[in-house]
Amino acid sequence: MITLQDITIRRGTKVVLDAASVTIHPGEKAALIGRNGAGKSSLFALLTGDLIEDGGTFSFPKTWRLSQVEQHMPETAMSATDYVLAGDTRLNEAQAKLTAANVSGDGTEIGEAHAALADAGAFDARARAQTLILGLGFQVNELENPVNSFSGGWRMRLQLARALMCPADLLLLDEPTNHLDLDALVWLEAWLQRFEGTLLVISHDREFLDAVTRVTVHLDQSKLTRYGGNYSTFEDVRSQQLTVQQAAFEKQQDRIAHLQSFISRFKAKATKAKQAQSRVKALERMEKIAPVITSADFTFEFKTPQDLPNPMLTIRDAVVGYTDTAGQTTPIVRNITRSVVAGQRIGLLGANGQGKSTLVKTIARAIKALSGEFREGKGLSIGYFAQQELDVLNVDDTPLGHLVRLSARLGINAREQELRDFLGSFRFIGDMVGQVVGTMSGGEKARLVLAMIVYQRPNLLLLDEPTNHLDLTTREALAMALNVFDGTVMLVSHDRALLRSVCDDFWLITKGGIEDFEGDLDDYQKYLLDEAKRKRESLSAASSRAPTADQGARGNQAQQRKDQAAKRQALANQLKPLQKRLTAIEAALASIEKEREALTSALLENPSRDAIADIGKRTKAAEDRVASLEEEWLTVSEQIELARAEATAPQT
Repeated sequence: MITLQDITIRRGTKVVLDAASVTIHPGEKAALIGRNGAGKSSLFALLTGDLIEDGGTFSFPKTWRLSQVEQHMPETAMSATDYVLAGDTRLNEAQAKLTAANVSGDGTEIGEAHAALADAGAFDARARAQTLILGLGFQVNELENPVNSFSGGWRMRLQLARALMCPADLLLLDEPTNHLDLDALVWLEAWLQRFEGTLLVISHDREFLDAVTRVTVHLDQSKLTRYGGNYSTFEDVRSQQLTVQQAAFEKQQDRIAHLQSFISRFKAKATKAKQAQSRVKALERMEKIAPVITSADFTFEFKTPQDLPNPMLTIRDAVVGYTDTAGQTTPIVRNITRSVVAGQRIGLLGANGQGKSTLVKTIARAIKALSGEFREGKGLSIGYFAQQELDVLNVDDTPLGHLVRLSARLGINAREQELRDFLGSFRFIGDMVGQVVGTMSGGEKARLVLAMIVYQRPNLLLLDEPTNHLDLTTREALAMALNVFDGTVMLVSHDRALLRSVCDDFWLITKGGIEDFEGDLDDYQKYLLDEAKRKRESLSAASSRAPTADQGARGNQAQQRKDQAAKRQALANQLKPLQKRLTAIEAALASIEKEREALTSALLENPSRDAIADIGKRTKAAEDRVASLEEEWLTVSEQIELARAEATAPQT
């Protein structure tokens, strides 16, 4: 298991972890959450060995194989398949062993190397790599394309596929959904749900966390707190805890005020001096309860549009796509005949590359339609959030400079202080209004684009992946602002919580056309998973039809696979009762956790003294049972690990 005990980490003068402790058990899928800048990435750096703790102890099993998504942009002429295949470190080690054995000519070593290759899944490794690539949104005809031929976002998808290719005991994912659209995100969720190792993930996508994780680790005020359950469960428990803490704090403040009042009134009187002194000592001994301090809520709203034309936009027989520098056109979506009416909330669905962003760019006037008619309603005012923020930002300018130019373009005679105050409402305060955009974080750039859109007072919002760099607080603020917006919204997003809360209508862009999608997002997820399954089956069938060079070696390999299957079955039979007991322990722990939550809630209802005493006894008994069950959980887990180690040990 991963154990952090009283860990302290400093980054410069900032303490990001201060005597923090937490334990992650083998096979758990945990979300690491906390505000931006709290130190989540520093904790990942500690796990990978890129950062050394300043205090405390940290450990996880030496035999664990760790995998993470590399952050640097890959620069290589390797094919996409070969690049992802190279992420399988176990396969690479087996291949290196075979190469060395062939050089030495040692028959025993050659046989062992072939067995290691079979155990590493060498015979279907290429198909597994290509399944990962296709699942993350690539097309079949791109599997052998050079990595350098893809754009930055697609290369980061290849980095993710490479990390998933590694047979990891511990998988670290830092914002894995940022470069994915909805179809790839749904596929990734399904893959991670089947992943058998330990997972620690940082993400601001609440539905992704709810679907994948069952443990939540909250990094707040340099401390780590572990919660059983997914993100929604964490929110509920955390809310209850804050309520209890605030009530206890207020009660203690009343007690302190009472003591202070007594001391102030009687400390000068000889007859009461002794009693006053005893209360001074009582105050000194009192363990102070901290008030509830939470991050300031971020809220904003879109201004009421001056006009609401209806229809806002009419599209007839349009074709959208791109025109290159030589004048050659590439149609992407054809035969578009649609009306966009006032107050409509439209979510654009479709696999990557089908034309969602192209349609939005065309409506936003960023590119021209290849043919057809786009008729705008009188008074149409568009607010456009581009998927790449720098499409609408100048890297050398500042937030204040952007707003000054925008104000002049709109014909608004605004004083500088008014512009500063407006930027302040989007968290650009003090020197930040003069910070160069090129030095800003992704979240800061996104907030600046939102601020500029709000300032324009649009009646049609075109939002292309607006949440990519937004934290949970800002995402929720955006959802609330969109829900009270009087105008029309057209949204492209992989954030299902945002799509669910905002959109009433869905348009599906597929196979070069556009149609209404009659189902909800759950129906769309089923549709995407069915498509992914079809791709996997197609690839598997193609792989099975591929000719082999050495039929004799293939027969030997088949026998090796049978032997391996027999060993796996024997191990499964041995592990079954242990895993059954482990499941029972976890169920018991979950039941006790619910009991403890009920006891905590009972304390909020101003119980009698006898009831408080009874609650205290029951709470202590529950804590004793938890300690006993956790000890048994560790014992059973060790037995399982030992059985697996014996099953995989080389035969002598």
